[in-house]
Amino acid sequence: MTIAVFPGSFDPLTNGHLDLITRASKIFDHLIVAVGQNTSKRGVFTTDERVAFIEETTRDMANVSVRVESGLTVDFMRASHATVLVRGIRNSVDFEYEQGIAGMNRTLDANVDTVCLMAAPQYQFVSSSLLREVARFGGDLTNLVPPVVAHAMVARLAGDQ
Repeated sequence: MTIAVFPGSFDPLTNGHLDLITRASKIFDHLIVAVGQNTSKRGVFTTDERVAFIEETTRDMANVSVRVESGLTVDFMRASHATVLVRGIRNSVDFEYEQGIAGMNRTLDANVDTVCLMAAPQYQFVSSSLLREVARFGGDLTNLVPPVVAHAMVARLAGDQ
């Protein structure tokens, strides 16, 4: 059984993330979405909220689970018996960044392979900072994030300028 991990902050969860989760769930026997706790920056949503959004939007995917991770992803993977790290790539900048991380992870644990999935064209421009800006000004997030996330973002950020 091949267990894969898709790590990220998911702040916010986007339709691009959800597309990658869906695609990866069809490739691997089990996919763990690992929600990272980033203590160095203040996010829009708490870790518990981000986990809840992912659980709600993936509830029909039987082979997907959601867990919180802190520390090194390779340590999380080892504890989860995972051997594949899934990453999404939107552009060449992402590729170069992910290439360095893949090399470091492989150095830390030779059993970890990284698989990069290209972002679907309609999501290649989506970034957390752009989404926060759109939400702050009450813009339409319908095609960019799941409905539960859109409502929560607007409620939290609208008028927060």
